[in-house]
Amino acid sequence: MLKLKAVEGDITKIAADAVVNAANSTLLGGGGVDGAIHRAGGPAILAECKVINKEQGGCPTGEAVITTAGKLPARYVIHTVGPVWKGGRHDEERLLANCYRNSLLLAQKHSLKKIIFPNISTGAYGFPKILAAKTAIKAVFRFVKANNDFEEIIFVCFSSANYEIYKSLLGKEAD
Repeated sequence: MLKLKAVEGDITKIAADAVVNAANSTLLGGGGVDGAIHRAGGPAILAECKVINKEQGGCPTGEAVITTAGKLPARYVIHTVGPVWKGGRHDEERLLANCYRNSLLLAQKHSLKKIIFPNISTGAYGFPKILAAKTAIKAVFRFVKANNDFEEIIFVCFSSANYEIYKSLLGKEAD
């Protein structure tokens, strides 16, 4: 039975089969969760990201790619590029939902059972936090309803504000 929950904490410290990275389109590291994952995971992640960037020119918004997790307590990092919020008139909700769906497709393809997600696009990309959480939860529920391949999916919230949003939306499921 799938466990779906939210926790407040540092995504680089939680053991999982895969940690999802809110990457930028170059995959070469950046700020926020992207920078934290690259720093904590070490140079192996960046080395694989450089290969992907060279082979396919990075990663488009809403898509996802997978690399090693380096020194992180995970087997893989799934890098996904969230949309920059432009007022909601540029298909941002669909693109954000695609981040979650495509990350779960990659996890499924690699037979991964425990996946942890950050709050994609809610930092520097400016996506409204409540709308982002609703979009994320809806996308994950929709995917797992059709694909019962996962044991645990965790939304890891760096801020207490995001955690409270997820906790209220997930109800008793949030820990």
